[in-house]
Amino acid sequence: MKKKEKNSTGAFALRIALALALTSISAILLASSFTPPAVGPQPDRPTPDVVAMAGPVSQNLDLRALPYIAPNEENEERRLTRHPFPLATATSHQQSSNPGEQFTQQLMQRVLAPTPNMPAPILTFAGMNSTQSGCGCLPPDSDGDVGPNHYINSVNSSIKIFDKLGTPLNGTNGTTYNSFFSTLGAGNPCGNNNNDGDGIVFYDHMADRWVVSDFAFPAFPGTSFWQCIGVSKTSDPVAGGWWLYAVQVDPAHNNYLGDYPKFGLWPDAYYLSMNEFSNQTTFNGVRVYALDRNSMINGGSAHAIGFSILPADLGNQYSLVPASFRTGDPPPAGQPEWFMDVNSSAIAGTVETQVFVRRFHVDFGTPANSSFGAGAGHTPDGIITVNGFKDAFKSTTSNIVPNGQSVLTNQWLDTLGDKIMYPLIYQNRGGTESIYADQTILLATDGTLNGPTAVRWYQFNMTGNTIPATPVQQQDWNNGADGLFRWMPSINVDWQGNVAIGYTASSTTVNPGIRYAGRLAGDPLNNMAQGEATLIAAGGHQTSTSGRWGDYSTMFVDPSDSCTFWHVNEYYTATSGASWATRIGSFKFSQGNHFRSAFPKEFGGMITHIPQSLHHHSLSFHTCGKAESFHYIFHMQDFADTVKHTQPGGFPSSPDTALGHRFARNTTQRIDFAGPHAHVCVKDPGHLPFTRSIIRGGNVSAGADKILFDEFGCITPRNFFQLVS
Repeated sequence: MKKKEKNSTGAFALRIALALALTSISAILLASSFTPPAVGPQPDRPTPDVVAMAGPVSQNLDLRALPYIAPNEENEERRLTRHPFPLATATSHQQSSNPGEQFTQQLMQRVLAPTPNMPAPILTFAGMNSTQSGCGCLPPDSDGDVGPNHYINSVNSSIKIFDKLGTPLNGTNGTTYNSFFSTLGAGNPCGNNNNDGDGIVFYDHMADRWVVSDFAFPAFPGTSFWQCIGVSKTSDPVAGGWWLYAVQVDPAHNNYLGDYPKFGLWPDAYYLSMNEFSNQTTFNGVRVYALDRNSMINGGSAHAIGFSILPADLGNQYSLVPASFRTGDPPPAGQPEWFMDVNSSAIAGTVETQVFVRRFHVDFGTPANSSFGAGAGHTPDGIITVNGFKDAFKSTTSNIVPNGQSVLTNQWLDTLGDKIMYPLIYQNRGGTESIYADQTILLATDGTLNGPTAVRWYQFNMTGNTIPATPVQQQDWNNGADGLFRWMPSINVDWQGNVAIGYTASSTTVNPGIRYAGRLAGDPLNNMAQGEATLIAAGGHQTSTSGRWGDYSTMFVDPSDSCTFWHVNEYYTATSGASWATRIGSFKFSQGNHFRSAFPKEFGGMITHIPQSLHHHSLSFHTCGKAESFHYIFHMQDFADTVKHTQPGGFPSSPDTALGHRFARNTTQRIDFAGPHAHVCVKDPGHLPFTRSIIRGGNVSAGADKILFDEFGCITPRNFFQLVS
């Protein structure tokens, strides 16, 4: 939630020979024997709530033609948390009895700090700021995602759409959520100008659609709380039209607000999680939904399948995050969605060692077959044991991050260090299924609870619908204990398995700026070995005493090449009370896998039912790693599926002739060829026998602009055939 706020005007890393002698010993990680959930109604499993969604309502106007409806200015005195402050303080959080232990650990971190090799930003540009948003609120809830041609930035309480060079496409001030959802009408708060923020936007690469969402309610406390959802009709989020929906947070408890909503993209549904509150201090549980994605992307009527977890069954948990699929192969057919969370300790200074995991199996045809978690209480399906950490708060406050100065500690900033952060990322690389997660923590050895905070990140092996006992890798990232506070992270992974995290970094002398760190897939485990880079340094800091910052950021990978990371976060261009800004930037690793060593097979696709008059086509693809020589063969077929002729390099030649061609890295290639019915395959550099055709994507009809493929080697998963005149 947002708060209305009146606007007003390193240490050098030691590297000695000892580092060469130190090695990291990785334990053999065994997957736990947690049993996948049974399908169908079970005696100990409650039936889900089946909630009819309002809509769809067709919104056909170009967003630039929508009437401007000002955003709401909503007051909130505190962030809604699992346990309201003040809290008790653990008696076991004092510093180690060995006074040299913490110093030794910090020294070793500095000795082993990575040499900075992170790539510089490709570009950065200004996202929305507090003036453009129009709501004058804190925090901005900075969020965004990237598609093939657009970047959409969401803040409280508007969205702004850019092309990928940073040019605004829907006006200087974007589109308010009140304007965006106004077509829903006055029947619920979404269409009645009651949109209140916590916005989320993401790109659905499987459908080539955009999803935009926020929550709406007339008052809190109150009796009408809704989640508003828009799904684009086309790949064009500005002029292509939208299907608008809304779902009530909890029809059985109309006084429950669904706070801090987070989404997950999965093949069978859009998944949603919310924390329920009936007032500023009363936590009522967690609400989860599966939204009928297949119906929504086609503008059909939709139901939401929902479950609620009561506080008694959660213990100290809240803020469950559903996983999102973006790069790599899709999850196996029938794989349930994953949700993860951590404890928000009731006692400050508690050393936590658990990540909780639940499965959500949805069946829209027979809703009673749906299930979430284990048993009647929806308890975790499994618990992963991780290295100890402390939630990033004291007994009195979570505002422990310096805002760039040390004197006025009442201006310090909120860590949100009691939860797994959004997005939670799923990747399937050649059958190995992983989930990547991150959070803000205090080190387990922090005896004062004063920080600095660090970014804890994880990789979990979830292959075969199993829940592991421990992570594949994990780390408390603090760049060699350089003294900076790092918080508000978001993580993602490119198709090669390279990982990047974006976050905010500050100290008593460094204004909160935006940075990022990363590792290559081949780097030693448990380390952001490529070091840290700066997306943008801040020109000032926030002087508000609210402490509100974030409440989240996002890192996503460009679906056009599955290589380029895009990050958005909050910062200040000048010192002020609440005149925040957001910055959007992109970068990618220069290292790439060789086509042969990574995927020594063909890739391919099919165009069918193209009229003879439209016989000129082209194949475009993007190389994302090292320059690579490989051979390609075009099989041209007529409508009777008989081989007409083979064209190497896009030009007529004798059958079975291959032409070698070297493509420069990080460039888009275009190969022209002719024929009414084409099947294209690319062979690897080793000239492996062409034994079969791999069809990826589907059929397109005349006039369609592209066909999508899965990724192989350094070929983008957004390969496309494009009709040209």
